[in-house]
Amino acid sequence: MFDLKGKVAIITGSRRGIGKGIAERLAYAGANVVISDISQEDCDALAKEISEKLHVSTLGVKCDVSKKEEVNNLMQKTIKKFSKIDILVNNAGIFPFVELEKMTEADWDKVLNINLKSVFLCSQAAAKVMKPGSKIVSISSIASFVGFSGLTHYCASKGGINSMTRAMALELAPKKINVNAVAPGAIDTPGAASTEEAKNQTIAVIPWKRMGQPSDIANAVHYLASDEADYVTGHILVVDGGWTVQ
Repeated sequence: MFDLKGKVAIITGSRRGIGKGIAERLAYAGANVVISDISQEDCDALAKEISEKLHVSTLGVKCDVSKKEEVNNLMQKTIKKFSKIDILVNNAGIFPFVELEKMTEADWDKVLNINLKSVFLCSQAAAKVMKPGSKIVSISSIASFVGFSGLTHYCASKGGINSMTRAMALELAPKKINVNAVAPGAIDTPGAASTEEAKNQTIAVIPWKRMGQPSDIANAVHYLASDEADYVTGHILVVDGGWTVQ
């Protein structure tokens, strides 16, 4: 079950953290993976590591996902090497804390461009070449359902991903392309908790009493990227240890 052998998957923002975990998981399931991020050196290093460890074909492509020309280059290089795109994981995102009254237009634009505009650009470009049975999975957040102080721009971007997911699912249904999202809770990655005290405070409000791991999100993406999820579309899968059901 959940076999991805022979599939080609692009994962944006995948040089570390959740994106890296997703890339490794999809490769473990047999997918050939494209590592995409803002550093070509980091992309190449991880692509090589995954290829040697999991014996799949890989490609590293530097890409600023907020820029259309770089997104088009990502898709073109993927097609040139693999001749197809079966899976797109829109993972790239940032979450700089800025108080609302101190937030500049540049602060707002940067987060919305990287977190939300990128989903539009990448999904549009991929959908043009995807065949029936292909999957688009975007990484949303529980911040799309509940508010977080200092993250107005981030919450807005993730709420936008949820709405885009539902709209794109309807529009791409005739092409039999599934469009879904995963909404992580607190995941134990660099930058998720600045201090041990902050980490413990976060854990205290999670019913499961632990931070999530990149593998928790990767497992959810793996399901939505597989043939077993062929009848699932327009869904936002929350993976948060119970945070949002309290």
